Amino acid sequence: MRALIVISLFVLVTFTQAAKQPNFILFITDDISWDDLGCYGSKVAKTPHLDQMAKEGMLFHGAYLSISSCSPSRCSIISGRYPHNTGAAELHTQLPADQPVFPEALQAAGYYTALSGKHHMGKAVNRGFNKVSGGKGPSKSADWVPMLRERPKDKPFFFWFASSDAHRGWKLNDKAPQYKPEDVEVPPYLYDGPVTRKDLAEYMHEVSRTDYYVGQLRKELKKQGIEKDTYIIYMTDNGRPFPRCKTRLYDSGIRTPFLIARPGTIAPSETHSLISSIDISATILELAGAKKDKRIQGVSFAPILENPKVTVRDYVFAEHNWHVYQAHERMVRWKNWVLIRNAFPERQNLCMEGDPSHPAGAELWKMHAAGKLNKDQLDIFLKPRPALELFDVSKDPHQLRSLADYRQHAAVLTKLVGLLDRWADETGDTVPKNPTPDRQTPQGKRFKGWKHATQPGTERGATKINHPGPVRD
Repeated sequence: MRALIVISLFVLVTFTQAAKQPNFILFITDDISWDDLGCYGSKVAKTPHLDQMAKEGMLFHGAYLSISSCSPSRCSIISGRYPHNTGAAELHTQLPADQPVFPEALQAAGYYTALSGKHHMGKAVNRGFNKVSGGKGPSKSADWVPMLRERPKDKPFFFWFASSDAHRGWKLNDKAPQYKPEDVEVPPYLYDGPVTRKDLAEYMHEVSRTDYYVGQLRKELKKQGIEKDTYIIYMTDNGRPFPRCKTRLYDSGIRTPFLIARPGTIAPSETHSLISSIDISATILELAGAKKDKRIQGVSFAPILENPKVTVRDYVFAEHNWHVYQAHERMVRWKNWVLIRNAFPERQNLCMEGDPSHPAGAELWKMHAAGKLNKDQLDIFLKPRPALELFDVSKDPHQLRSLADYRQHAAVLTKLVGLLDRWADETGDTVPKNPTPDRQTPQGKRFKGWKHATQPGTERGATKINHPGPVRD
């Protein structure tokens, strides 16, 4: 009889613990800049569902990616590690099998896990998911609501939903509004011409399509009566696919929109606390009551969800590695200061989305050849370019005026250079002696025999280093 009572109590406790475990939806968009949503100040964006989610949940003003490049960014998020520590620091590289995949820990804690949409991380990641889908429809989002309905109902769930919006080329449909070119906002570093405006208008359509699917998911959560049991997170993998955005370490490329909602748990609020995309895994695992892998370098920002004024990190760091073109830049943000250090200042800072192969890039290059660009639009043509750039983002949100050469900011510059040096030393970052070269010319001509060379961190065995680098002052 006693044995029966003990077993019954064990089952009851286990059931109660499982009932307390929250659900998670991680909605990752593709190539969207932080300020292209209405809730982040865009005057033209039609994003009503995201704006409502921001009003009901928490909006982050200081959320940063570890890299602004598709596959390395996703591999960094799912492992909770800096790109040079994952072994997948460059575009089109895959996460090695010996790296952590945080949904595995959720499975061990009793979760049903599924991935749908854009993958781009390699087959080793699949072990963290009970189901993997390539997604449906032009945004790869059309099977998400059905997956939410058809999931096992006896387990908490984690869904990694990865949209292909707003990646080029544009695929317009009836799930989002059409924008007029004359209505869009043109950033000051792009040429304000008809081609660029049309390009931005079609891009904004895909931004709005992510809003549509957020609305569909939240509607389904409410219909199932689990809205209050589910954290839903909205973010991106890198900035908009335009010149001086995607791949770059300016806020246009590396800062992510970041919204998180769970009615009844997260109070409507905004926070300016800094977080990194490597912190997402640690946070979800803590909220789920799951074990954090010791190799995860990120820190949990769960305390911020209870109090938006809390600080969990004083610094965020980010990388720019090979993405079609050779690159090695590093960024640190501290308070309102951003420092970017370029290991190859003698080179043009190129990105495929900014070269003449795409409309906005083509118009920018054409106007450059005609001598019609202003100084704010010349960035991608600088050769050489500054090795160090220092910005006060509170006064210069587009990061157009470097303060690195101003004597009054020498102390800040010295501090941030020292932080980058310390971070590189503690996490095993390196400037490769044999870096991956350009894959092609800006005009699209590919070089014969091209292949990846040495990735950052390889020469120091960074995939085996777990040190988080500087976190707090």
